[in-house]
Amino acid sequence: MKRTLPRVLNTLFACFLLTAYVGNSQSKTAEPSTTLPITSEVKIGKLSNGLTYYIQNNGKPEDKVELRLAIKAGSILETKDQLGLAHFMEHMNFNGTKHFKKNELVDYLQGIGVEFGADLNAYTSFDETVYILPIPSDDPEKLDKGFEILQDWAGNALLTEEDIDDERGVVIEEYRTRLGASTRMQSKYLDKIAYKSRYAERLPIGTLDNLENFKYESIRNFQKDWYRPNLMAVIAVGDLDVETLEQKIKDNFSGLTNPKNEKKRDEYYSENHKETLVAIEWDEEATGSQVSIYYKDQGNTKKTKTIKDYRDNMVEGLFDQMINNRLAEFSNKPNPPFIFGFSYNGRIIGNKDAYQSFAQTNETGQLEALKVLLEENERVKRYGFKASELERAKKDYLARLERQFNDKDKRESNRIVNAYVQHFLRENPIPGIEWTFEFAQKQLPSIQLKEVNSLITDFLHDDNRLVILTGPKKDGLKKVTEQEVIDLLNKVENADIEDYEDEAVREELMPVKPKKGSIVQQTTNNEGKLNETKTFVLSNGAKVTYKKTDFKNDEILMEAFSYGGTSLYSNEELKETSSANRGVFEAGIDGVDKNEMAKLTSGKIVRVSPFIGGNSEGFRGSASPKDLEMMFQMIHLYFTKLDKDPEAFASYISKQKAFLGNILSNPSISFSIALSEYLNEGNPRYTGFPDEEALDNANYDLAYEKYKERFANAGDFHFYFVGNVDDDKLAEYAETYIASLPSSEEREMYKVFDFRPKTGSHEFNYNKGTEPKSQVRLSFSGETEYNKDEANAMNALGEILSIKLIEKLREEEGGVYGAGARGSINKIPYGSYNFSISFPCGPDNAEKLADASIAELEKIIKEGPTEADLDKVKKAMLLSRKEDLQQNRFWLSQIKNADYNKSDLDSILNFEENINAITTQNVQDVAKKYLTDGYVKAILMPEK
Repeated sequence: MKRTLPRVLNTLFACFLLTAYVGNSQSKTAEPSTTLPITSEVKIGKLSNGLTYYIQNNGKPEDKVELRLAIKAGSILETKDQLGLAHFMEHMNFNGTKHFKKNELVDYLQGIGVEFGADLNAYTSFDETVYILPIPSDDPEKLDKGFEILQDWAGNALLTEEDIDDERGVVIEEYRTRLGASTRMQSKYLDKIAYKSRYAERLPIGTLDNLENFKYESIRNFQKDWYRPNLMAVIAVGDLDVETLEQKIKDNFSGLTNPKNEKKRDEYYSENHKETLVAIEWDEEATGSQVSIYYKDQGNTKKTKTIKDYRDNMVEGLFDQMINNRLAEFSNKPNPPFIFGFSYNGRIIGNKDAYQSFAQTNETGQLEALKVLLEENERVKRYGFKASELERAKKDYLARLERQFNDKDKRESNRIVNAYVQHFLRENPIPGIEWTFEFAQKQLPSIQLKEVNSLITDFLHDDNRLVILTGPKKDGLKKVTEQEVIDLLNKVENADIEDYEDEAVREELMPVKPKKGSIVQQTTNNEGKLNETKTFVLSNGAKVTYKKTDFKNDEILMEAFSYGGTSLYSNEELKETSSANRGVFEAGIDGVDKNEMAKLTSGKIVRVSPFIGGNSEGFRGSASPKDLEMMFQMIHLYFTKLDKDPEAFASYISKQKAFLGNILSNPSISFSIALSEYLNEGNPRYTGFPDEEALDNANYDLAYEKYKERFANAGDFHFYFVGNVDDDKLAEYAETYIASLPSSEEREMYKVFDFRPKTGSHEFNYNKGTEPKSQVRLSFSGETEYNKDEANAMNALGEILSIKLIEKLREEEGGVYGAGARGSINKIPYGSYNFSISFPCGPDNAEKLADASIAELEKIIKEGPTEADLDKVKKAMLLSRKEDLQQNRFWLSQIKNADYNKSDLDSILNFEENINAITTQNVQDVAKKYLTDGYVKAILMPEK
């Protein structure tokens, strides 16, 4: 079950996403004080006991309903004897309720194809608890069970002493996974974020002492006080009529009662402070350096209730867009002051908002990054933004809304349901995308520059200000002092700062179109079938295969590949370029650098990213149908006019050093890297982790020349497009921008080398870290001839063993929070199999749980899996595939991989038949064949 930790950092541009949901448009212009409308797509009601419900009929995906139970109760309501029990209560709802005794709930849901963790989930935060349940809607019995489960979660947890004690170990293991540098540093400054507030003392995970020792009545009291209908909402969105869903809610929740003499659900706030607070924390295991500035509001979070409130949010959104466009430009400069930086106005914790500026930098660059953030805020305060910046921001804002509007009837239920959850919990607006888009079209032209510029005056103030610096503690590194921070704050306020200069860029990416080639052959593949595609062969030999879908109105996805990649580099060339290849793409195309490209593409939805992999090179991208031509233009220019820009490459190397500089201090990452080196001992082509020396020696000139070599022959490329494709436009653009590319008759294939990673029995023990945390990885690998049926059985084996590991290691032993297994058989670059088991745990349990994992595997090898477990896995696979078939990304992957792996695309049509054909004997056979010749046992332990 996932958890929501304190949301100290909100998502960038969060304000843009507040109302991205369907609704009916309203043509009349409302008064500013008018209350915001609520989309007519949702039915909102309230039962006599106070429980609120939200219902919407939505047919995508078919035969599925997304259910949520939202409760206005989180860790902030805990008494001192209940620390961590709001979250513990969430666990208990999966471990013994009125209708599902211990472990029966997960077992039942797995039996109908609902996966624990992937589908079935929950989270607890300071202020709320939310339970997540997708359920089939085409089977009345399963639907009834789904609502029965929700009813149990709402107030029917048994909370027996035995069940509580059994779950302590699981929750303590989850607590253990959170230990590390970030948690240690956060514990020292959280009281400054939540100044004189209860929030600083109520982290949802709780304290180890209380988790180990709390009395049974403490959690029962939490349930009795706060799991009550007048603090709850049931949200149901999916492929079922509203009347049926409403009746299910009434039947299952009307009988819930509120406690007598119920406790008041208090709100908790942070106090203001006149002085600037500074927190400077460092830790030996911190992987990176960060700088944060908070200008906390004097009052509490303001609700968005009226038309004026909503328009104010739009103005703030434009401000965020423009300030972040400026900060993004810094990250692309030579010797950038930070890897990335951004600013926005939003919630910091509880009911407190703040204007926040944030940057991630190198370990010696904190003061410089802080200086840039302060100066950019001050620059806006003194001079404001430019009209050209505002115009671009408006275009981007509207383009995002237009895309949501165009796809208003294509949204999946799980993308709709959270809006109603947040409306209940936080009173977030839900006017609907039609109203929102129409409102933005009308209001954006009226928003003046002075409105946006005036915001900074309210945002910046000396009181209620907080600066937090975090980073690694290491020999030779001087820690920034509080006085240095205070001095810098004062210095910037009085500094001589010049106005921002917004340099103009050309209006078109390709003013002059290339000489067109032609389509020399057109074929329809698998005509009339579900997997029907069309292919063009172009005059230069390049191929274009596409599938037209109606899954999204405003989406076209693209991939392309040509065999070869770095496998065609010599050993020396590979070593010299391995740290440089990605940096090649930091340069612009045809004289348009990354900052200029951001301006040129304002108001457009288009992206193209070239890559050079181990066995192939190619492109990935996406575009709105109206911006498809620009996608093709970008492809053409990446072939023919990728700039050579040493300064852009230097910026890339600088950011890589900053990002990777202290990453080895993280025990888990260091363990993974060391294990990879161990498995690849003797591999002449293994380049390993890019340390500072490797980055300094990265050969940009050679990497650029090899790039030109890999992309010199367009005739060796195959392009794939899936989405809302216009046949005629695709053909025209293919002839204009791809058929015109240089080519030759040469066709390449990747090289396969002799080296193979370690196989058989080996042990790898690694000591790193100070917290009592371990990690176990057990892996089997080797060569084999690819077989589709064996590949399906190996995949099923991984899923089956994952079920058994959760049952054994988590539910029976209480020794892990999560555990999993994964198996695959691959064709590229050579036939191989891989099977792995992994989990985190306490150091004292590592060996025991590793042995228990192997014992579960050996049981399958000896006896085979049970029919019940195999049936669970099959149902989950089939349910997942049913939804995949309605996704553009799935089809793009399948169509491209059929060619890349030289396999049959008809396997999509036969998927259900192939999965149903898997038997327990098949699974036992692949386990016997591949998993009986030893394994690599790798264990991470803390330093002694």
